[in-house]
Amino acid sequence: MTPSIHASAVLVGERGVLIRGPSGSGKSRLAFDLILAARAGQIPATTLIGDDRVCLTAHNGRLTVQGVPELAGMIEIRGLGIRTIGFTDQAPVDLIVDLSATDADRLPAPEALKTLVFGLEIARIPVALGYDALPLVLAFLTTV
Repeated sequence: MTPSIHASAVLVGERGVLIRGPSGSGKSRLAFDLILAARAGQIPATTLIGDDRVCLTAHNGRLTVQGVPELAGMIEIRGLGIRTIGFTDQAPVDLIVDLSATDADRLPAPEALKTLVFGLEIARIPVALGYDALPLVLAFLTTV
């Protein structure tokens, strides 16, 4: 397995969402909020891939995210601690959410809404420090 990075990831329907950001920026919270949004019927079924640490690989023109085995099915819920939840091993990454992004803007330039990882272009949402990421991600997933 490739070295892990500090990030969380969920599978929304068939779309992988990678959540990056500094420690304490809300990666686990956003992952769990997306799971709850799916349970409320706002978005397709959503499953945890990994929380806190995940691995990325590029294969056949796709970026894939995989949870690390030692944290499989575990997610931090602030105020409750580490909890166990259903999970999937891996998924292709279709969206990257960057929390506490310094380039977040009210009307972002088109180039800010994509990023390159291992030479692969991936859709991106930059989220400013202190801004609620959930509405942005829900809008991305439910609008054109």
